[in-house]
Amino acid sequence: MPQSPESLVLIPLQSNWPAPKGVRAYLSTRQGGCSSAPWDTLNLATHVGDEAQAVQRNREGLLNALTKPGDARSERQLKAQWLDQVHGTTVVEARGDGEVRRADAAWTQHSGVVCAVMTADCLPILICDRDASVVAAVHAGWRGLAAGVIDSTVTALAVEPQRLLAYLGPAICTRCFEVGPEVRESFLEGAKDDVQRAGIAECFQASPARAGHYLADLVELARGQLLALGVADIYGGEMCTVEAPETFYSYRRDGDTGRQAALIYLE
Repeated sequence: MPQSPESLVLIPLQSNWPAPKGVRAYLSTRQGGCSSAPWDTLNLATHVGDEAQAVQRNREGLLNALTKPGDARSERQLKAQWLDQVHGTTVVEARGDGEVRRADAAWTQHSGVVCAVMTADCLPILICDRDASVVAAVHAGWRGLAAGVIDSTVTALAVEPQRLLAYLGPAICTRCFEVGPEVRESFLEGAKDDVQRAGIAECFQASPARAGHYLADLVELARGQLLALGVADIYGGEMCTVEAPETFYSYRRDGDTGRQAALIYLE
């Protein structure tokens, strides 16, 4: 039975990620909310076939849940920037004006504007700077990673990369992510030198199930790109969406399914 949005379960990242005071970051789960199967129950995506009214209630409940008990500020002041994600490299400034923007990353310097990206196996990346002056959320599937969505986001933030902190959210793990040779080649073609090429190659293991295929490490591919850009403070990357069916949606596991979100904002 679908639940009310008030029963939704969020994972706060404050204890797992040393972001500065003033930065709030959360992961939604599939628990709580009001969507019916196969999107049960806290689906946040409008493009997967779920009822629009259920998704809207889930999104409203999510924003309401971000308030700490006893917070005098009305949670209605929080505005989320939802994206029409297309596995590209476009980065937009989050406005919180109700407009859905076509992009795969969003950033903001304004308090109360929530940067949100939805995933169901792709890697969500949350970024902030040490001064709590800017935050960003990145949707990083393999296509976006290979095309340079992380580079585009770091460039858009206009902050020295050494002053950035990144959190790698739940995504499909190496054990579950079999890909064809074209995926490996797309990353290798973007290597700037032999050292980077060797690092990329280490992220692909020969698949024991299918000849000519590979098990890809999405997390390490992202970590390598962040390090190459100068972002050294990187956390997370331990949660697999496929292997946690009670907690996370997974497209690779279920096909017709919902989407969870990674969210970050300035208080």
